[in-house]
Amino acid sequence: MRLSSSQIEAIKQEAELHFGVNAQVELFGSRVGDNQRGFTLVELIMTMVIVGILAVVAAPRFFDNNVFQSRGFADQVQASLRYAQKIAIAQRRFVCVTFTATTVSLTTGTTNACLGGALQSLTGSGNYVITSPASSITISPVPATLNFNGLGQPNAATTVVTGGSTITVEAETGYVH
Repeated sequence: MRLSSSQIEAIKQEAELHFGVNAQVELFGSRVGDNQRGFTLVELIMTMVIVGILAVVAAPRFFDNNVFQSRGFADQVQASLRYAQKIAIAQRRFVCVTFTATTVSLTTGTTNACLGGALQSLTGSGNYVITSPASSITISPVPATLNFNGLGQPNAATTVVTGGSTITVEAETGYVH
C-alpha cells in the first residue's frame, strides 16, 4: 500500500505535534529517506562476471581426478616405505621393497637376500602390494630394490619420483620424506 504525498505530510505534522519540531517519520514501504537499500545493476553484473571468471579458471582443476589420484599414490608409496622400515626394526629382520613402474611390494628375507615370503597386507588378505590407480600414474625412473636391515637402515639412499612427487630415503637413518 503506497501513501500519497498528502497523507505523508499529514503524518509528519501529527508526529511534530506529539514528539517535537524536529521529529523524523520513517514509514515502512515509503521512499521518504535518502537511504536506499539493495544492489545496483552494475554491482550485480560485476559480481556475475567475477564468478564466471572463477568458474572458468577453477572448475577444471576440481574436476581433474588424475591430480588427486597421483597425490594419493605418492602418499601410499611413502607410507609403504615407512611401514617397511618399521617392520624391519620391530621384527629385527630384513625387509625388501621392490618397485615396478606401477607397483610397490614388500617382502622379507635373510641378510642381504630378498628370498623370504611376502609381507601380509594390513587387512590380512594377501600380500602387501600397492598398485597405481591409473596407468598414467607411474614411478619414473624405477629405482633398484630397496632393503632395510634390522636397524631400519637402507642399503642405499633412494629417490622415488611418482606423479610429480619426490620421495627420498636417507642413507644413514632411513628417514623417509
